[in-house]
Formats: sequence, C-alpha cells, structure tokens
Amino acid sequence: MSLPKRVVLVGPMGAGKSTIGRMLARELGYRFLDSDRIIEERCGANIPWIFDVEGEDGFRQRETAMLAELSVESQTVLATGGGAVMRAENHAVLKKDAVVVYLRTSIEQQVERTRKDRNRPLLQNDDPEGVLRHLFAIRDPLYSELADIIMHTDRKSPRLVVRQLVNRINPKTPRQQRQVRKEGRNHV
Repeated sequence: MSLPKRVVLVGPMGAGKSTIGRMLARELGYRFLDSDRIIEERCGANIPWIFDVEGEDGFRQRETAMLAELSVESQTVLATGGGAVMRAENHAVLKKDAVVVYLRTSIEQQVERTRKDRNRPLLQNDDPEGVLRHLFAIRDPLYSELADIIMHTDRKSPRLVVRQLVNRINPKTPRQQRQVRKEGRNHV
C-alpha cells in the first residue's frame, strides 16, 4: 500500500486540524497547507475581517476557489476550515486523489479549545457553545460522509493521533494491517 497523493483533514473548529496536520505532514514527509491561513495571506486580512466585509458567503466563495487550487498539489496534508464541507461543490474537490480524515471531537472539547480564540467569527456571540452544537448537528453528517477515516481526538495527544493516522494511512506490515482493520471496525 502506498501513500496517498494528499491527505485532507476535515472537522469542526477546535478538532486540531492545524496542529495535527503540521505533525502529520512532517511524519509523512509532505508539505503542510492550511486553507484558512493561505486565504488570510492572499487577502492580507484575517478571517474575521473577511467575514465582516464580505459576509460568510463571500468567505465561502474564496474558500471554494482556494480548495480547487490546492487540490492539484501532491504530497500535501491540507487542513480545511470547519465550514468547507457546507458547499456541495467542495466535496469532489476534497476527495480528489486524497484520503479524507475527519478529526472528530466533542462539543466540550471544542468549547475548551476555542474559548479564548478571537479569530473564529462564528463564535463571537453570547452563546458559543450553542453555536458549536448547532454547527455539529449540521456538519457532522457531512464530515462523516466524506471521510475515509474517522479519528476521534478527545483526550488524545496530537502525537498519538498522528501515530494512529500514519498506521491507518499506510500500514506496512501484516500485523499493522490487521490492527488497522480492527481499529477501522471500531472507528478509532
């Protein structure tokens, strides 16, 4: 079994896509790309500013164009924004020549990991936990449908998640392959 052309990380904000993505890319010898960061660099503005000026739809248009551009890159780990799955036209782009990994985490973990982050425009209100619950209800089925691998990240160190992902993406020995099949049945 050989390594995929690309690994695409999807999941909600606070799931660890950027942290795990950087570490996974290093482990695989791939380049790490973060679609949100690249959008910010190209615009010369942060995502909250883009949301304020262009609205969520304007940001999503930029995101769709960015994902299409990045889908031709080889040997990359791509961390996507949490809402990238909301546009149907992004689905084929995300799956193109890629293993899609859903980094699944609980609402409680998301609240903990995002509570002080001011760079998340959808959470800048009086009830961020309510927003996270609402987004989870809508997006979880989309993440799950797109995913080749579902990896639970709650109470796991990023290093452990990366090690488990590497074993799932490219099992080398018959023993590792049996373990991957066993874990696949149990959704790690």
